[in-house]
Amino acid sequence: MNCTHCTIQTVTFPVLPARASSKTLISPFLAQVYPKSTFKNAHQTLKLTSFKVKASVDNSGDTNNWVSRLPIGALSGDKIFKLISGATASPIGQFISSPTTFLHSVDPRIKVIWLLALVVLPARSHIVMRFGLVVYIALLSALVLPRHVWMDQLGRVSLLSGILFITLGLGSDGVPPLVQLRTPPPAITGLPNLPMSLSGYSYLIMKLGPLQFTRKGLSVASTAACLTFTVFQSASLCLATTTPEQLAFAMRWFMLPLRSIGVPVAEITLTLLLSLRFINLVFDEVRNVSLGIVSRRIKWKQLTIIEMIDIFASYIRRIFKNIFSHAEQISQAMIVRGFRGDSNSHKIYFFSDSSIGMADFVSLLCLIGVVGAALLSDYYLV
Repeated sequence: MNCTHCTIQTVTFPVLPARASSKTLISPFLAQVYPKSTFKNAHQTLKLTSFKVKASVDNSGDTNNWVSRLPIGALSGDKIFKLISGATASPIGQFISSPTTFLHSVDPRIKVIWLLALVVLPARSHIVMRFGLVVYIALLSALVLPRHVWMDQLGRVSLLSGILFITLGLGSDGVPPLVQLRTPPPAITGLPNLPMSLSGYSYLIMKLGPLQFTRKGLSVASTAACLTFTVFQSASLCLATTTPEQLAFAMRWFMLPLRSIGVPVAEITLTLLLSLRFINLVFDEVRNVSLGIVSRRIKWKQLTIIEMIDIFASYIRRIFKNIFSHAEQISQAMIVRGFRGDSNSHKIYFFSDSSIGMADFVSLLCLIGVVGAALLSDYYLV
């Protein structure tokens, strides 16, 4: 819209008096027919005025005030891309070679058993044992991982688990049922009232307005939150201290008996190995592309909604394009190294030492102790 300032000729009519007569009600268009003496009191009947209309936008690219009122600032893409690059800065599901800890030397097969136990125990143990497992994994992560890594991982997993705990605790049994008891009160039947519990048992733990936090809600919320925390953090801890080749070797060792029933163990192992190696590439591409957009210093406030959507669409398209390019390079590298599609005949070097050391014995003893404590917690903790 490139209109220049225009001047429009207009006609202004005189204001009629309060008491109009036949002389003052003469149409102004008859002024050319009658002589001027007829309109002595109407000498200012016709008056030319002008005004300017401004409805343009400069060619310099600056926008007017109405554009600045649009809620474009709330959709700041710079903040979103900075959050994405910051979230993928710390290693997620990647092997951390240094500093080398005792958990790096533990046999990968024992780590897989630990992962299986940490998935089952939070759902089948006492509530005290669940929170104990959460504290144990958090302390182990703080001892093994670098400071910036475990603080970032524990913060995110704790936030997710806390949200699950609050929503399930107040939502599973939070609204009291509006029902009426069918049994008559003890005063009518003549039976004595039941004695109050001597231990102070109460099904209702806390009441928050119309919502209530009960023992059932505590059980459901603690199970879901602790299970989420243990699954995510234990898997991240295992991937941070174990190479992809060691994990593939451990899974292949456990699946070898399934070869007798026709399970393609070699193909599953190769797929697992490639997947574990491909995780790093995905997070690296997401971070690199987002940093590239942030470094261009785009003026997001001057963009429309459609232009912002186009930038995000191009961002996602670039990520998939780079990922597919990496997949093509991996496939070409495998073909060059002699892979012809048969996983059984292709040799995979796992670089895993199967010897059992002192760290493995300590890890097995801790596993037996945790499983025993979880089984005995149901009997001794009420």
